[in-house]
Amino acid sequence: MSQIIRRLGVAPRYRGSAGGGTCPDIFELADGNFAVIGTDVTDSLDTQLPDDAGRADYERIVVITRETLVKAKKDIPDA
Repeated sequence: MSQIIRRLGVAPRYRGSAGGGTCPDIFELADGNFAVIGTDVTDSLDTQLPDDAGRADYERIVVITRETLVKAKKDIPDA
């Protein structure tokens, strides 16, 4: 299993999550992959995936806020 090495963007508390109830987040992992904390919307979006997209049984579709991704943009590597 991989390890989290850093957060991309700012902590949820700087995006209005004072109580920790809404905490979308993006993390870079030691193996170069990324982990995302978001709202599971698999049931509602699964049938809307484009024909050339697929999802394995162990994968979930999650939504993060636009603000979460925009705040992380500066930390996302170009390559």
